[in-house]
This record gives sequence, C-alpha cells and structure tokens, in this order.
Amino acid sequence: MHKTTIGLLCLAATYQASAQTESASNQSLENRLSQLEQQLASMEAKDASDDKWVTLGGRLQIDANIFDGAYNADNEGNTGSTIFPRRARLSVEGERSDLEYKMILEFAEETIEILLLRFEYTGFENGPTIKFGKIREDITLDALTSSKHMALIERASMANTMSPYFRWGVAAYQYFPSTGLRYAVGVHKNDAFGAEGTDDDSAISLATTGRLTWAHEFKENNLIHLGSWGSYRKMDNSQLSASFARAEVREPNVRLVNYAAGGDIVPLDHLSQYGIEAAYQYKSLLVQGEVARRNIATSDPASLPDDENYDGYYFQASYMLTGESKSYSKGSARFNQPKGVEDAWEIAARVSSMDATSEFQGTQAKSFTAGVSYYIDENTKIMLNGVHSKVSGPGTEALVGDETSGNAITMRFHYDF
Repeated sequence: MHKTTIGLLCLAATYQASAQTESASNQSLENRLSQLEQQLASMEAKDASDDKWVTLGGRLQIDANIFDGAYNADNEGNTGSTIFPRRARLSVEGERSDLEYKMILEFAEETIEILLLRFEYTGFENGPTIKFGKIREDITLDALTSSKHMALIERASMANTMSPYFRWGVAAYQYFPSTGLRYAVGVHKNDAFGAEGTDDDSAISLATTGRLTWAHEFKENNLIHLGSWGSYRKMDNSQLSASFARAEVREPNVRLVNYAAGGDIVPLDHLSQYGIEAAYQYKSLLVQGEVARRNIATSDPASLPDDENYDGYYFQASYMLTGESKSYSKGSARFNQPKGVEDAWEIAARVSSMDATSEFQGTQAKSFTAGVSYYIDENTKIMLNGVHSKVSGPGTEALVGDETSGNAITMRFHYDF
C-alpha cells in the first residue's frame, strides 16, 4: 500500500476517534446538565410540596386616656389620666401543605400569655375550613373586627359584653360564593364571664357558638351585610362576673356596666346570648349596627335575677375623608381597613348602650363616641376619640354615687411590624 494511502487512512481514523471523543464529551455534559436540572426540579417540587414557611410579626399600641365624672367616681369624679401599653404582641405564622398555623403572644408587664394558637385545615375540596386551638369565637361583627381595622379606639360595650374573644376549642366555617352565605359553628371550653371551665367532676364546661351571615355586592365598594349569631354556655355554678363593660374607655377606675351593683353576684347554671348584625357600605362610607340579648339561668331558680335578660345595641358610621374604601373579607364576614392605605384620614361616630339592670340591681350605660384617625401608612395609625357616657338603673348610686355621667378623651398610637 502506498505511503500516501496509509497516511490518509491514519488521518481519517484519528479524525473519527476525535469526533467520537468530542461527541461523548458533549453527551456527558448534556447528561450532567440534564441531571442537574432534574435535581433542581426535584428540590423545587419538594419545597412546593412542603409549603413550609415562617413569618414573624407583631403589634404595638400605646394608649393615653383622660377621664372624669362617673369614670372616676371613686375619686369624687375628679379628672384622672393614664398612659399604658394597650397591646404588645408578637406573632408567628406559616403553613405546611393544607395546614396553616398562627400563634400570638401577648406581653404584659409581668406575664406572657398565649393569646391565640390557631391551626386551620383547608384540605376539604368544596368543604369547610376546620380550625382548632385557642381561637376567636365567631360572635358579633364588632368583636370580630381586628384592633388594626377598628374605626374607633374601643369596641362597643355590647360587643365587649357578649364576646368571650379567644377560647380553646374547635370550629368549622365556610363561605359559598354563589349565594353569599357563610356559616360558622364551634365548640369551646367555657372559661369566660366568670366560668371556671370545669364542673364539679373536673369535666370541661362547654360553650357552643354559631354565626350565619349573608353578603351581597351590588358593585365594587358597594355592598350589604346581614347576620345573626348565638351561643349557649354551661356555667356549672360559677359566679357571673359583675362588670359587663367599661363603657368604651379602657382602664377607668369604675366599670360603668355592672349587673350586681346594688345587689348580689349570682352563680349560674348556664347563660345564652344571641344577636343580629347589619352593615352597608357605599364607597368611603360604612354604617353598621347590632342588637343583642343575654339571658341568665341562675343555679337557684328562686334567685331574683333568674331568667333575667340583659340587652345591648350600637349604631356606628365611619367615613374615609380621603376617598378610600374599606375592604370586606368574605371568608371572615367582616370589614378591614382600606388596602394599601397611606396618608389618609377617617372620621367615625357611634351611639351604644348596654343594659345590665334588673328590678332591684344593676346599671345601664349609654355612650356617645366620636373620633378621627390618621393613617400614616397601612401599618401605622394615630387615633383620637371623645366619649360621653350616662349611667342609670337601680344600682347607680351604689356604683357611682351622684356621678351619673362621665367624659373621656382617649388617644392611641398603633404600629404593626
């Protein structure tokens, strides 16, 4: 064979081997890239399947109050004042798959309390959401409104009287978009209103609570809300707490709504309470109101307050001067502050009453509140309220003497983080 032919054959063989090596190298690189992409996708899928995250937050509210008259009847109605941390809270929340959780710690000067420890399961397709732990009972529109979203500094006396707020239990709720209906039912440990939470045999005393609401949106920022709620609570011979409400001023020397004023605190077998609520929103204007009744059954049927009814109501209006509109949560059936609110002003007014009188004892307080709020941003707010209350009923002299009315100026700085 000629040398030239041999050389060409060697060159061809060398080129073929080189091409095969380069092809193998390219295939190896492609395989590695493919494997890396698969590993990343697998990691992302694992993270997505875990849905595990943690968010920290908190709330700080500092209040300052000036009050006189009936609010300071222990000091002859002279002007008193106080400044205090209304709320100092730290929260942590997150989710894993269909389970969400949230915990709120409430800090006082000498104690730390688990205010809320809620777990929510959302895995039922077209079914209810289940929540359990230390949760808020679904009672009254005003009581369910978060302190971040309230138009006035304190809730109405009726709401503070009727709502037990956060209690250990289990509940279910569901909203139906096609009809606008929402229901909530729950069973809770009843250690509210003076109840100890257990009976004489150390068994848990229970409370059952339900709320049904309906909402219809005519167009954006124009809707109507209607609802009703009820609760039956075993008291197991526990004494009903004497003071029902402060008459919308925090930390006064005298709580003006007191069913035992001029009479006796009584042990109860059970109590039941129920109410109706309504609200209407038109752009920047929101009006809402509620009426409610509490009925008590004393342990001794011969007791004078047995089968007594205590009634309350409020009517409230708020208006965003800078044109924003409150947002409505269909899942919770309540109103929140405007989304993304910043450099905004709101005014509000309310008339309310809580009647804790019976034939021979107790007081009734009627309160008139007006306020203005400035939203620095969605997490920072400054509030100023003026409150005037009148006290009446057979227990008035025993509770406040000649001081049958009181005035207060209340202020708040609110910050969420």
